[in-house]
Amino acid sequence: MAAASLEEAVAQALAYLGSLTPSALVELGEVYADDVAFTDPFQSVQGLDAVRAIYAHMFEALEDPRFVVDECVRQGTVAYVHWVFHFARAGHAMQIHGVSRLAWAQQADGCWRIVTHRDDWDAAHQLYEKLPVLGGILRLLKRRLATPQPGEHKR
Repeated sequence: MAAASLEEAVAQALAYLGSLTPSALVELGEVYADDVAFTDPFQSVQGLDAVRAIYAHMFEALEDPRFVVDECVRQGTVAYVHWVFHFARAGHAMQIHGVSRLAWAQQADGCWRIVTHRDDWDAAHQLYEKLPVLGGILRLLKRRLATPQPGEHKR
């Protein structure tokens, strides 16, 4: 299943991430390199087992998590992927918009796999602001730091 061409590898990775399920985690090594470096707003980890643990935790902690990829721009061995992460927590549906920077390298077996995966998204705006106490504090700070618009007075 691992891809022999970079074009196949990119298409395979996007399809895999868009249809990820707990049972599909055994196939993670077809898409990611053994020594993959993964970073998101919560952690930076190294290695296939650590990335597998992140996805497994996602399936355990959230209801119906899924990624919808809506744009991919590739230059050479790097792709920037815009996605929407849909999930529910305690019955409340949520969405997070983000971008992943994915870099591929050809492995010793001749197949292309992801060697770096960096997720960037605004945790403060899309997650923390929705929390009861912390959200109110963040929204207040946001209002105070925002540039006043024409005709608007800063409070």
